[in-house]
Amino acid sequence: MTKLPDYHIHTLANGIRVLHKQVPHTKIAHCGFMMDIGSRDELPHEQGLAHFWEHMAFKGTQKRKSFHILNRLESVGGELNAYTTKEKISFYASVLENHFEKAFELLTDITFNSTFPTKEIEKERGVILEEMAMYLDTPEDAIIDEFDSVVFKNHPLGYNILGTRESVSGFTRENFQAFIARNLSTDKLVFCSVSNWPLARVVKLAEKYLGQVPEKTQPRQRLTFDSYTPQTLEVEKAIQQAHCVIGCPAYPLSDPRRLTFFMLVNILGGPGMNSRLNLAVREKHGLVYTIDANYSTYIDTGLFGIYFGTEKKQLKRTIGLVLKEMKLLREKPMGSVQLHTAKEQLMGQLAMAEESNMGFMMMMGKSILDLNTIEGLNDIFAQIKAVTANNLSEMANNTLREENLSFLQYVPA
Repeated sequence: MTKLPDYHIHTLANGIRVLHKQVPHTKIAHCGFMMDIGSRDELPHEQGLAHFWEHMAFKGTQKRKSFHILNRLESVGGELNAYTTKEKISFYASVLENHFEKAFELLTDITFNSTFPTKEIEKERGVILEEMAMYLDTPEDAIIDEFDSVVFKNHPLGYNILGTRESVSGFTRENFQAFIARNLSTDKLVFCSVSNWPLARVVKLAEKYLGQVPEKTQPRQRLTFDSYTPQTLEVEKAIQQAHCVIGCPAYPLSDPRRLTFFMLVNILGGPGMNSRLNLAVREKHGLVYTIDANYSTYIDTGLFGIYFGTEKKQLKRTIGLVLKEMKLLREKPMGSVQLHTAKEQLMGQLAMAEESNMGFMMMMGKSILDLNTIEGLNDIFAQIKAVTANNLSEMANNTLREENLSFLQYVPA
C-alpha cells in the first residue's frame, strides 16, 4: 500500500488498483470503475460497440435482470450511471454512505458479469438509434463530434462514439464478448471511491468483491495518430443558424507543455465570460449567443477546437474576428496585470472543480490510468505561476497558426 497526499492506492493481488480519498464530513459515497477502454479501441466494424456496452451493462447479469439492477440503488435514493469517451468507460454510483457496500457489489456485478441478453440487445439497439437521431437533430452537438472525423480522418479517434446506424444495427452478443475479451485487463482498470470511510474498510470490501476476479494482463497497442492535413468542409443542413468549429491537433496528455496550452485556450475561450472570444464576438459585436474554446487530451495527441453558432450572413465576419483574436495572442504578449489575472482565474476554476467529490473521484481514476500519478493542486498551481507572457506567445505561434487550422461549417440549406 502506498500513501500519497489526499488519496491512497491499494493494489490487489490480481492487479486491480483501489483508489480512495477519505472525506470525513460527507454523508455521500461516490464510487465506480474506470476502465482504460474507449471508442478508439474499436475495430472498424465495431464502431459504437464501447458505448453500446455501457448501455448493456444495466440490462442483465448472471444473477440480476434489468429491473433489479436499476432498482437496486434507486430504491435507497442512490444514483447509478455510466459514460463512454474515446479512451475510457466508467460505471459509477453515488449513495448514502451506509449503502456503500451495496453500490460496490452492484458495480462489480455489472462490470464483470453482464450476460448481454439477446432480447435486451434488440431493445437497447432501438434506444441507441433514437439517441443517434436526437444527436443529429442537435447541430451544436453533431458538429463537434463530426469535427473529430475531419481532424482525425480515418483514424479510430475520428470514430463517432455512438457509432453508425449500420454498425449499431448489426451487433450481437458475440461482438460484446469479443470486444471485452480483447480489451478488459485487470491492470487497465481501477476502482475509485470518495467517502467518509477509512481506507481499511474500503480495502476489505475490495478484497471481498474483487479479490476473486481472475488476473488478466494483455498487451494492447493503440493505433497512434501521426498524420494531419488541414481541411475545410461546408455542409448544408435544414437548420436556421450557421454553426462552425475551428481547430487542429494539440499536445498529448503526457506533454509537459499541456498545462501552458490549457491556459492559453482558457484565455482565448474558456468558461469565463471575460474570455477574449466572448468579449470580442458576443459582448462587442453581438454576433453569437455562445462561443467557446476547448482542449481535449489523449495518450498520443490532443484536440483544440473553437465552436460558435451565428446567422448565416454573419458567418464569414465571425470567423474573421476569431482569427483576429488568435493573431493577437500570437503577436502581442500579455501585460503583467493580464497575465496575473489569467493565472488567478485558471487556478480558481481548477480549485472549484476539485471541490466536487464526484469530479475528484473521476479525475483520480483517469489520472492514474493515464499518468500513473495524481498531481496535487499545489503542484499544478506552481506550474501555472511559472508560465510567462513569452511562453504563451511562443505557444500561440506554434499552435494557433491559421494555415494549421481545420474548419467545419454547417450552413442553412
